[in-house]
Amino acid sequence: MMEIQFLPSGDMAITVEFGKEISLDTNKRVRMLHHNLKEHPVNGVIETIPTYAALLVIYRPDVILFDGLVGTLKERIEQMDAVQMPKAYVTEIPILYGGQWGIDLEECAKLEGITEDEFIRIHSGSEYYVYMLGFAPGHPYTARFERTFHFKRRESPRLKVPGSSVVAAENLSNILPFDQPCGWNLIGSTPVKMCDYQREEPFLLSAGQWIRFVPINEDRYHEIKENVEKGQYQCRTYEKEE
Repeated sequence: MMEIQFLPSGDMAITVEFGKEISLDTNKRVRMLHHNLKEHPVNGVIETIPTYAALLVIYRPDVILFDGLVGTLKERIEQMDAVQMPKAYVTEIPILYGGQWGIDLEECAKLEGITEDEFIRIHSGSEYYVYMLGFAPGHPYTARFERTFHFKRRESPRLKVPGSSVVAAENLSNILPFDQPCGWNLIGSTPVKMCDYQREEPFLLSAGQWIRFVPINEDRYHEIKENVEKGQYQCRTYEKEE
């Protein structure tokens, strides 16, 4: 196990790096420290932001100094085994695959040597773990752990991909919250919003939870989208089985 690094990140933040690999075990340690600091705040700490393998701790240097905060963080890490983590939940994300909504799906299926229907069956057949939110507000980075695809990201990124697009590369799938540049393969679209500032909690998903993609047809896509705009749609969410 890699020694934990405490890296200065500007003059008011520390990156607590738990490793270099993307794995559930490493990410769990990140979330445990994040949860500990949320449940038992440290005076002077403003915010903590979890990533794949590190936690960014933003603090006020006029309240607590770098060395003092590092010492406190080391103490918290030593006590992490006693942290009671919240239950994990799965949120179902409706997705319209292929066609104009997923213009790279056909090519991705060909690269895998399978049909488009088989691609959809595999992609929607597993639960995906939300490692982190990043790049844009509410943008989830998710991964599944059964039958990995082998296709890579696109060689030439697109300058603008529509918001709510579902994009993929290997065993990773992201959902774009807004129109934005993207170098991933576009395989579908969801009618639900990853970020909506009209909601009390703008972000639909959070790090540490799970999602499952549920295939829908075009009629259902437009029906859900209309209900989303009216504030009358909620994704089905349930407790994850151990």
